[in-house]
Amino acid sequence: MSCSRPWFCPSSISATLTDPASKLVTGEFKTTSLNFHGTKERIKKMFDKIELSVSSYDTAWVAMVPSPDCPETPCFPECTKWILENQLGDGSWSLPHRHPLLVKDALTSTLACILALKRWSIGEEQINKGLRFIELNSASVTDNEQHKPIGFDIIFPGMIEYAKDLDLNLPLKPTDINSMLHRRALELTSGGGKNLEGRRAYLAYVSEGIGKLQDWEMAMKYQRKNGSLFNSPSTTAAAFIHIQDAECLHYIRSLLQKFGNAVPTIYPLDIYARLSMVDALERLGIDRHFRKEIKFVLDETYRFWLQGEEEIFSDNATCALAFRILRLNGYDVSPDTLNQFSEDHFSNSLGGYLKDSGAALELYRALQLSYPDESLLEKQNSRTSYFLKQGLSNVSLCGDRLRKNIIGEVHDALNFPDHANLQRLAIRRRIKHYATDDTRILKTSYRCSTIGNQDFLKLAVEDFNNCQSIQREEFKHIERWVVERRLDKLKFARQKEAYCYFSAAATLFAPELSDARMSWAKNGVLTTVVDDFFDVGGSEEELVNLIELIERWDVNGSADFCSEEVEIIYSAIHSTISEIGDKSFGWQGRDVKSHVIKIWLDLLKSMLTEAQWSSNKSVPTLDEYMTTAHVSFALGPIVLPALYFVGPKLSEEVAGHPELLNLYKVMSTCGRLLNDWRSFKRESEEGKLNAVSLYMIHSGGALTEEEAIEHFKGLIDSQRRHLLQLVLQEKDSIIPRPCKDLFWNMIKTLHTFYMKDDGFTSNEMRNVVKAIINEPISLDEL
Repeated sequence: MSCSRPWFCPSSISATLTDPASKLVTGEFKTTSLNFHGTKERIKKMFDKIELSVSSYDTAWVAMVPSPDCPETPCFPECTKWILENQLGDGSWSLPHRHPLLVKDALTSTLACILALKRWSIGEEQINKGLRFIELNSASVTDNEQHKPIGFDIIFPGMIEYAKDLDLNLPLKPTDINSMLHRRALELTSGGGKNLEGRRAYLAYVSEGIGKLQDWEMAMKYQRKNGSLFNSPSTTAAAFIHIQDAECLHYIRSLLQKFGNAVPTIYPLDIYARLSMVDALERLGIDRHFRKEIKFVLDETYRFWLQGEEEIFSDNATCALAFRILRLNGYDVSPDTLNQFSEDHFSNSLGGYLKDSGAALELYRALQLSYPDESLLEKQNSRTSYFLKQGLSNVSLCGDRLRKNIIGEVHDALNFPDHANLQRLAIRRRIKHYATDDTRILKTSYRCSTIGNQDFLKLAVEDFNNCQSIQREEFKHIERWVVERRLDKLKFARQKEAYCYFSAAATLFAPELSDARMSWAKNGVLTTVVDDFFDVGGSEEELVNLIELIERWDVNGSADFCSEEVEIIYSAIHSTISEIGDKSFGWQGRDVKSHVIKIWLDLLKSMLTEAQWSSNKSVPTLDEYMTTAHVSFALGPIVLPALYFVGPKLSEEVAGHPELLNLYKVMSTCGRLLNDWRSFKRESEEGKLNAVSLYMIHSGGALTEEEAIEHFKGLIDSQRRHLLQLVLQEKDSIIPRPCKDLFWNMIKTLHTFYMKDDGFTSNEMRNVVKAIINEPISLDEL
């Protein structure tokens, strides 16, 4: 079945299927191509400039700052001018097109702007319109269904008291005012319990709502190198109003130099915003379209990391996000930075006090990348997991409606750990949960161009569907190939072509990786057939005959086959290896057929050894078993030939290098142990030996079944983390990263298939396979 073109993509169409932007320029294809290209270009421009919405709330507090030289005049009159010119039609000041559950946010911003105008005795008309808005929406102040911005119960009543000082009558019920003031008094006097430091940080963060009652010496302990408190303009402005700190004033002036006559609610946010963009593009499966731009962001972030940049290390979420993305992309980052986020540290931080599930989620994701010698990270992972589970169980009705996307992400993170999360499945779920409402909420709401971006979602959906359309045709080819090779005639063999192709498509989904997918899938089908043949379908004579035929390679007559089954299997293996050899010329400039033959012979001989153990009732030692069993697990023919089709050229020296062989051994050992743990009960009932049963046998009865299983679960975890370290670390590595990724992809595939039982005997994956290969995503339904 040798051919000079790709197994699926003939030369006439392979170029047009590589990128939607290269589709035939006619009719609908032209429109799709232009839309795809236009979306990509808009996203590329976002790397150059992070756009943050200005905050009417924070701008109002900056507007209230008096001039150091003349306290009766505003220090920043441009901010009062902005307030006068940016009142919304309903009389409020807030983000336009706000969520209906954010009325409290609008009330907070509106009252702050009214106070700023009243403070300088200007804008009577705007003040009256603002008061009218407050009057019409006053019921929302006590509406528990409405979302509360951070610190609302302190800040809003604090501004009511300031309004009294300015002789400003607010259109609120006296009972509501008294209730809010009472709640504020309780919150200010209540203790922090175990979380005393977190409470102090919180009270410092909402300083503008405390005013004269604030312990400013305590609050100023949270001042950062840029002069701000918490990178918050409103908190910093309040600090300057009360204690005239020069660094606070410098921070505010620097903001206005950058943003003009209004300020955002948080700044700086550039590092987090750019990393969030990279994270979104990677997790939506479209990062390959922006490799150059992403590399620039990561290099810059790594420089900041090595310099100890405060913007990274002063914020839990930014630090965890930077650690995860840098480590995933091969940068050498120490886990010591995450070790500081111990249980006490996180709970005593502002995010911990506020039970910030977003920060905890970032920390949880980062902690999953721990290496074998990073046990502290694993302990933190358990604590963070508990924190997130508690958060899910305590989500309020209001919070559920407003934060459904983050809740969905937390649920997925807890139920699909990174090592059991196939990329294509994760992308589909990420698209489902991706929030294109880009509103985020601190003390007030804000928007950032790189968070919740509609263009990200549009590109992800189109890219997903484009890749899927290619994969559907490839799978049809696999189904035809099974029939053409007469593999469907082998009654003893499991027909698992859908699973085998799915495991390739779910990890190697880029259009240009068609050859790698087809090699992976075809060899997956063949190893399943051969496994069944050696296990139940063939006699020892047939097994030996098959091995001898592969060793001889070129066979002329049917007399050489001792059975039709041997002929079918040999012919299928022979034609597939020959195809791989032919295709390798295009990728590698050389024929790799002899290497692939060796890989197959290693597998067949290890399977023969196991078959002989079984027929002879032999009980090997655990070491003898694992030496053979990590090869007989049959990952070699699936993963190793595919290395030649993912891009980098591999010389014979590199293909046989100890580093690559170690990657293969660790992957295969982990996979074999995982299989033997999950299949232990079934194989014991069938009288078959595996690693778990051998471990118990050779313990002399000293181990229970539960103890043996726990031992192997620990080994699996250790081997998996070791493989992750081998894949991610670039120092002293000569194996190209795209090649190393295949080993990790296989482990993720195995952990997905073995999440509940021994994989191929499970029916739970059917709907998943169908969704990935056959069900497009509709943007209109998201």
